[in-house]
Amino acid sequence: MIDLEALQAASACRHYSMCKIDYLGTGLCPAVRSNFYVSYYPEGRMDIYRALAEGAIPVTEGLADIADTCSLCGICDKQCYFVTELRPLRVMKALKDFVEDHRRRGGDIARAAPDDLLRELRATVGDRFATNDPAHLAAYAGDPCPIASPVTPRYIALPANRDEIVRLVKLCRAHDLPYVVRGNGANTMGFELGGGLIIDTNRMRGLVIDRDRWCAMVEPGVSAFELQREANRQGFRVNVAEPAALVCANLMCSGIFSLLGASYGTGAANCVNAEFVGPGGDIFELNQSDAPNLFSFKKDIVPMPAVCTRAWVKLHPMTDDETGVLVPFSSFGPALGLAEDLNRRRIGFGIGILGPEYISAFLAPTRELARRLKEVFPEKLEINYLVLVLGDRYAVDAVRRLTGNRLIDQDLFRTLALGSPRLADDGLTAVLDGFQSDNPNYDILVRPEARGLIEAALDPSPETLAGAVDEDMRVFFRELYGRPEMSDLVWLNMFRILSSRMGRDKAFVACIVYAPLDKKDLIDSLLARFKDIADSHGVKSSFGFVMPLDLGKRALLEYDYYFDPAVPAEVDNIRRALTEAAGQIVETSARVPGVAWIRHLVYQGFCRMEHFLYI
Repeated sequence: MIDLEALQAASACRHYSMCKIDYLGTGLCPAVRSNFYVSYYPEGRMDIYRALAEGAIPVTEGLADIADTCSLCGICDKQCYFVTELRPLRVMKALKDFVEDHRRRGGDIARAAPDDLLRELRATVGDRFATNDPAHLAAYAGDPCPIASPVTPRYIALPANRDEIVRLVKLCRAHDLPYVVRGNGANTMGFELGGGLIIDTNRMRGLVIDRDRWCAMVEPGVSAFELQREANRQGFRVNVAEPAALVCANLMCSGIFSLLGASYGTGAANCVNAEFVGPGGDIFELNQSDAPNLFSFKKDIVPMPAVCTRAWVKLHPMTDDETGVLVPFSSFGPALGLAEDLNRRRIGFGIGILGPEYISAFLAPTRELARRLKEVFPEKLEINYLVLVLGDRYAVDAVRRLTGNRLIDQDLFRTLALGSPRLADDGLTAVLDGFQSDNPNYDILVRPEARGLIEAALDPSPETLAGAVDEDMRVFFRELYGRPEMSDLVWLNMFRILSSRMGRDKAFVACIVYAPLDKKDLIDSLLARFKDIADSHGVKSSFGFVMPLDLGKRALLEYDYYFDPAVPAEVDNIRRALTEAAGQIVETSARVPGVAWIRHLVYQGFCRMEHFLYI
């Protein structure tokens, strides 16, 4: 018997893989301590339950083990609720109940018979680490991306080291078996899907901090969060992107972009060296004179050139006076001008322009609170854009001078974050009305003399914030937001645990373009065109962010399209919108020097950024 509410929750999984990293200090699902397939993680169990409901898979030996190893500990509920408000525990229980009921009724437990090729795969990686069980395959067959159709692979293999990858690649070549190397499956573009062999690198978890060489060696199973956490423990910072993204895969597929790229760059600028296994099973490194030239860039869609088996990622120094500030603006032009000016002056190690969609999603622990905050920022505070700057005290002093001290500092940000439920309830109206000003209302917000009144109105505290979540989650949220890092701008932007909240209300696909930062009219027209395209197809959309880089000469723009994967009409609409947006980007890129599409960086992420930004 299928639980329809559980099925609805399973169908809403965003595949952000946040259940695969211990980003809240809750620990991970106990089952994954000794089981490495994605099917043992909550994300995989969600996909399996959906496949069961659709009649796509039988109850197999693998499925029975997946259900049996779930202890219903509830960790997944805390992790997933924090990001999307989903309750996967109901799905986990429904899956266990389904299997137990199947057994009670005397149903068959299917066994996936091995074939000769599977036996060879198991001889390579070990019997436990290669499978053709339909339940395991179902967890690797889908992607919420609207332009990717489900593809069920024939086999999954989990290599433990580079040499096993070499043997797998040679085996696939000998049997003409296509293969795909899977990161954490969270790219939303379908690149992790394939009908042959899926190589899952989850067992390759090597991570070594080399202080003398200022680099960290990471194997392909290490996530951005895990690398940043270990680097941070030892007093360093790395430039990484989404927390659940695997570092090597993220480098290969996008070059890694984050707001830290304003000072650290992207592409090859992130690496000291990297090791690969080529299509013929040959091993090479970037720092090798006769290696394939992965530093080059071709403005086109290209096949995967090799499998990255290790990368030596740059470490960056930190100081003990780092902090963050937000500079509010009513209009985009002045915000863009400040971001450009700061980057040209080398002020700050992280810079970005954020809109109300991002800010409200990041601050709010629930979608309803985010909806209300999204109205408060532009309508009550007259804030349409915020320029985020991360830096030491000298950088912040410079920002104060450049803006006339018109900024939200770390203390005020913490007040707004922990007092966000009252901010959303129009808690600042009385404060704003008590001041006379011809300037936008955010001018009152940032005044030192208003600080005490703002704190009294918002009552910022972990208890206040926790009051906005479901009752059974309040103790957890109160304890979680009692940690200082949960409202610290530097920490939150280093670890990026809030960014997945962007897909809380609906799944989204980002239109990402690099463009010349001195061509303001071009940037305005691209953003306006993305919005017009979305509107014409009935697709919800919003400004994402802009990051300056390379001393203000270039910028990365993100504009986001939203859709519900469970509504066919919305999927059709966003497909048409993305096709039209892609055509607009390609046309602009061909016409304007310096415009580059992120899609062309897929499998070219190790190239020198100068090659795709300027050539």
